[in-house]
Parts: sequence; structure tokens; C-alpha cells
Amino acid sequence: MANRYLVVFCLPNSFTYWRLGFSIGKKIGKAFQRNRIKRRLKEICRINNQWFKSGYDYIFIARKGIENQPFIKLEESVENITYRINKKAARKVNG
Repeated sequence: MANRYLVVFCLPNSFTYWRLGFSIGKKIGKAFQRNRIKRRLKEICRINNQWFKSGYDYIFIARKGIENQPFIKLEESVENITYRINKKAARKVNG
């Protein structure tokens, strides 16, 4: 799934918990900007861990333009993507 600022891959794993991975390319900015984005995404995922299903790996890939967004906008973006992923996963299970 993707939106303007993030691409998220969701893959099943063989564990009973979920795992996260973050990738912010060098096109995004200097190291301090990339690390700031990574810290923000990790905090959003920590606060809202109910958005993630057990047994899946989530890989977040940042897109250009994410460095200028406020925390609230990033949180809405992650929420939207995880909602869409969970909805699609539920559809696969049910039918």
C-alpha cells in the first residue's frame, strides 16, 4: 500500500508478534533529517501499536516530501495505510 509520503509492505511471518522495518533513502535529505523521520515513525508505531496485526512484518519506505510534514500529518498517513492493509487482509481471509 502507498500514499503520498509512505510505501508500506506487509508480509506474513512465522512469529506470534509483528515486526517493523524503516527505509529512508539518501534522496530525502541529510542524515539528521532521515534519522528524525525514522524516530517519528517509530514513535507513531509505538503509540498506536493496536494498528498492527500479529504475525506480520511491516516495512515502511519514505517518499520525497515526508521531511516537511508535521507529526500529526505523518500519524494520519500511517493510520490510513495500516487501516487499508488490515481491511485488505481481512478481505483475503473472509473471501
